[in-house]
Amino acid sequence: MASLAPLTNRYLKMDVSLLTWALVVGAIIALIVVDLLTVSRKPHDVMFKEAAIWSIFYIGVAIVFGIWVWQTAGSQFGTEYFAAYLVEKSLSVDNLFVFIIILAQFKVPSIYHQRVLMFGVILALVLRAIFIAVGAAALAAFSFTFVIFGAILIWTGVGLFKHWDEDPSPEDNFLVRSIRKRIAMTDEYDGSKIFTRLNGKRIATPMFLVMIAIASTDLLFALDSIPATFGVTQEPFLVFAANAFALLGLRALYFLLKGLLDKLVYLSLGLSIILMFIGVKLIMTYLHETWAEVPKIPTLVSLGVIAAILIISTIASLIKVKKDPSAQAHAGRVTDGKKPKKHSEEK
Repeated sequence: MASLAPLTNRYLKMDVSLLTWALVVGAIIALIVVDLLTVSRKPHDVMFKEAAIWSIFYIGVAIVFGIWVWQTAGSQFGTEYFAAYLVEKSLSVDNLFVFIIILAQFKVPSIYHQRVLMFGVILALVLRAIFIAVGAAALAAFSFTFVIFGAILIWTGVGLFKHWDEDPSPEDNFLVRSIRKRIAMTDEYDGSKIFTRLNGKRIATPMFLVMIAIASTDLLFALDSIPATFGVTQEPFLVFAANAFALLGLRALYFLLKGLLDKLVYLSLGLSIILMFIGVKLIMTYLHETWAEVPKIPTLVSLGVIAAILIISTIASLIKVKKDPSAQAHAGRVTDGKKPKKHSEEK
């Protein structure tokens, strides 16, 4: 039996200086600031052309960064980065389904969608940076963390596989239910404010609940996406960069695909298979270092499998919608939710 020393001790590490970290983090903060001072400064309905330009820009930034990694750190890390980015980008599309549901159920005026999503992106970046630091430390100190991460992804993937054709409800959210019961709240929006004054009393607006729902959704997605990204690369720098660049383009992608998401009928089903595949890969990575006879799935193979699943689920979705125009995509849920009562049962 091989030594149970941490896997990261035998893993080829990417040499990243503090200056490189500072430059990348600084560039990400600069992109957010520019966005806040330009696009998000004035509430407005984002049109397709504007969304397309920003989406292409952020994807371009991510690709340029990947090329830089490939040229400076080698093909192994370049492949790992692109695999991690593809995983995060595909998971972020599922994230968009949930955002659409939240914005629709809380009836958020369309001109404020971009501000709500910007809040979600910034919060997600902070939460995932924390999760990445914790995850990297855990992997370095305790190699069995790979098995724990793998089990989380397999459990999530199986749950999503069972309920891929359902939608989550903000009312299932424990925080939303609790806050609605305990905090005085108006039914009217006051711009993008989360608190307003009514008869001299400071009370919450529906935007407060929207922010809580978005924040808790970000937290849940971080619990899945970070282990999934560590499944294709154990390099914290690449995990952070892939997450950041995928999230930065999330809002533009929302407005770009908002009218097309309903057609991706089998996307949630495909994502459930991807999560289970990466979960198995993480467990096999640990077992390979413990027993050399257990094969390790190469990153290039992972990249091919993930891309193939996304392509197949997309093509199958388009075929399904063409045959059945009434077919509609769903975000999927991991656990059983409250079944909506049929009209006949309500009488």
